[in-house]
Amino acid sequence: MTESGKEFTILITDDEKFNLDILVGILSPMYNILIARNGTRALELAREHSPDLILLDIIMPDMTGFEVITKLKESDLTVNIPVIFITGLTDSADEEKGFFLGAVDYITKPFKKSIVKARVNTHIKIIDQMQTIERIGHIDPLTKIANRRGFDNRFSADWGGAIRSKTPISFLIMDLDEFKKYNDTYGHHQGDVALKSFAETALYSINRATDLVARWGGEEFVIILPNTDLAGAAEVAENVRKNVEETPIPTEDGSITSVTVSIGVNSVLPDTATSSKDFMNKADQALYRAKSSGRNRVELCS
Repeated sequence: MTESGKEFTILITDDEKFNLDILVGILSPMYNILIARNGTRALELAREHSPDLILLDIIMPDMTGFEVITKLKESDLTVNIPVIFITGLTDSADEEKGFFLGAVDYITKPFKKSIVKARVNTHIKIIDQMQTIERIGHIDPLTKIANRRGFDNRFSADWGGAIRSKTPISFLIMDLDEFKKYNDTYGHHQGDVALKSFAETALYSINRATDLVARWGGEEFVIILPNTDLAGAAEVAENVRKNVEETPIPTEDGSITSVTVSIGVNSVLPDTATSSKDFMNKADQALYRAKSSGRNRVELCS
């Protein structure tokens, strides 16, 4: 149970009873636990119970964790359930693949009680916060990500946290290129499809549950990256830009469209004298340079 008083349910999927027993022992005092010994059963329980979080082994006999998370993300019933991979794999390529498919974190074997509790508690806290945000109207109804009000609240907390911890914070402001022309060509309904596609792509392009994607308004979006310097923010921005450019957007008649995005990036190590308004304005100026320099590009604040 969290500070909000809600009880949370976690689905643990692993084909090894030894691993299940360890995880259940660590987490059952705090959460309701569901258990699956294979991927097929995990999908059944996810659809039936809508757990708040899934711990998912990668190597299983019937289907891999990568296959399971792909199916989870394909279903409207399970697409929004966060997944943490639990695995003995240590190759960075496997980790990158997991994040690309939509995982929010990794816990490696052999399990350490303190690490398991810390990782799970962190994500449950984020889930609790996001559900609270949704309840009080901080979610954009079209794209299902944070709206401007949700962004403002989260940014205020992250900005204060960066000052207290003396860590950098980065801000990306993004604008879909020539979106009016896209709407005029394909219609406003298809424009909504493109906006939803962009939001999903941006979410898949960030690597940490602590990062936030929000709809700023219209075709403008933003990302908050706590504890991230300019180099790290530039990497995230380029990842977003590239993924958006490469993502096909189908239309009702079966044709394929696409959009591109221009991005302005700023990063700062803030203190009490730093203006958060100036910080965001500089990112907006970088976005203007990206648009005026040909679009579909990332511009950094110097």
